[in-house]
Amino acid sequence: MNNILVIGSTGQIGSELTFELRKRYGNNHVLAGYIIGAEPKGKLAESGPSAVTDVIDGTHVAEVVKEYKIDTIYNLAALLSVVAETRPRLAWRIGIDGLWNVLEVARENGCAVFTPSSIGSFGPNTPHDHTPQDTIQRPRTIYGVSKVTTELLSDYYHYKYGVDTRAVRFPGLISYLTPPGGGTTDYAVDIFYSAVRKQTFSCPIKEGTQMDMMYMPDALHAAISLMEADPARLIHRNAFNVASMSFAPETIYAEIRKLRPDFKMEYNVDPLKQAIAESWPDSMDDSAARTEWDWQPQYDITAMTRDMLDKLEQKLATE
Repeated sequence: MNNILVIGSTGQIGSELTFELRKRYGNNHVLAGYIIGAEPKGKLAESGPSAVTDVIDGTHVAEVVKEYKIDTIYNLAALLSVVAETRPRLAWRIGIDGLWNVLEVARENGCAVFTPSSIGSFGPNTPHDHTPQDTIQRPRTIYGVSKVTTELLSDYYHYKYGVDTRAVRFPGLISYLTPPGGGTTDYAVDIFYSAVRKQTFSCPIKEGTQMDMMYMPDALHAAISLMEADPARLIHRNAFNVASMSFAPETIYAEIRKLRPDFKMEYNVDPLKQAIAESWPDSMDDSAARTEWDWQPQYDITAMTRDMLDKLEQKLATE
């Protein structure tokens, strides 16, 4: 990767990925793509170049790629799961019509493309424990349907046109930098904010609901490591299961209480979020990623909890 475009650079993953890529590849080699109304601010804007890059406009994406001599695209444009259910047509336009435009630009300009998939690409008929790399995928949300389509479309462009497409299926992502933005797993971020602010946490997910989760530093490591991997070793490409930890609400609550013993939680289940959560895997088998590109997470639930509380406490103290 010489010149990298991050589409969706101000979003949940994009903002932190842009910083990490700039740290590794140099500020001027990583372009922060954004849509009007979601411009980079603060350190993100100051640390390197940026340009309006709306995936709905394929011609404009092509112009940006040519102007900045882009050879690698991280396409993170998408609506999160709960938001997508309220705006399904927009979710499809951004996630699929937008991806088509990006892949066409990549085909014409020789770019590699990373478009993340998700545990949302699985459905209620998928094996929930140690979900295999290759298994049935019949999701019942527009978010999940679009993620399955991104996997298939990315594969198509690789096998039909030779485009270097790669992807991982992210679990729920936990970050102290990026605020929650409408995802089913966002409760696992919200709970830390409540703990640091000494508030009782109202949990929208039912006790005993197990879901795969990952700390953001591991997610960034996965996204970059896969794009740096030797293509000759890759069999699955779109998309690899990646796993780190799996827990239910009461598990993370107990982990936080080890460090914040006065912290309290109650349940106020959101039917939409609960239904989506129950259709997703409890845990994923990521042996293919470990075999094909040496994937290895660095954080377990204990290390993540300690770091989240420490970093979030520092962050909120300055607000």
